[in-house]
Amino acid sequence: MTDDDGRPRRLPADREEPVGEPVVRADPAVTGERAKEAVGFDPDDPESVAEAAETVRAFSENTVGAADNVYMLRGAAACAALVRGVGSYKEAVERAGGDVSVSFVRKWARVHDLPQAIRRHVARGDIAPTAAKHIARVSGVDRFDLAWAVVDADLTVRQVRRIASEVDGDTSAAAALRARGIELGRIELSLPLDVYRELRRRASIENRDPGELVAEALDSYFAEESVTPE
Repeated sequence: MTDDDGRPRRLPADREEPVGEPVVRADPAVTGERAKEAVGFDPDDPESVAEAAETVRAFSENTVGAADNVYMLRGAAACAALVRGVGSYKEAVERAGGDVSVSFVRKWARVHDLPQAIRRHVARGDIAPTAAKHIARVSGVDRFDLAWAVVDADLTVRQVRRIASEVDGDTSAAAALRARGIELGRIELSLPLDVYRELRRRASIENRDPGELVAEALDSYFAEESVTPE
């Protein structure tokens, strides 16, 4: 997608809400009844930072919660808030104590900094938290491309890790995926019958692929949005 000047339209590559705010975890549409249990961490509040430190230590020691995506996002939020609150990874590790490492805190803080659109898929269980750690290693649109490949192509955590390792200034996530025979841009849609019927009719009359008409309509719709949610 491009803007009116022909430049690629900006996509938010990082979270835009305040650090520690449980926007995804507090959304009942994503986490159901557990939304009521969502805890936020304020890096500017000493008591909240202390709670984040305790949470980070417990998070690092509780491997049982690895299958609980919402629990993992809470731990990631605590890591991010703790780092902001104390000012450095080293200090964050010292505040958390135990066997918490700089590597652990850095990886999970980066997961918390992923765009909301990606974190919602983590909370829903579409993207494993361990895969999210590798998605967070890349930046810009590569984050979205790799995340959507996990959702659409059912990539394993090992595949995500390898692809993320290949992404650099010369190789994009899309290129690394393409090298493996994975082409982004294909998605199956279910349309109301009358919309489907009209789409097929117009595409036939204009001698065009239905996908082209859908792409044009969506591009126009997104361009009209004055504010694009993260």
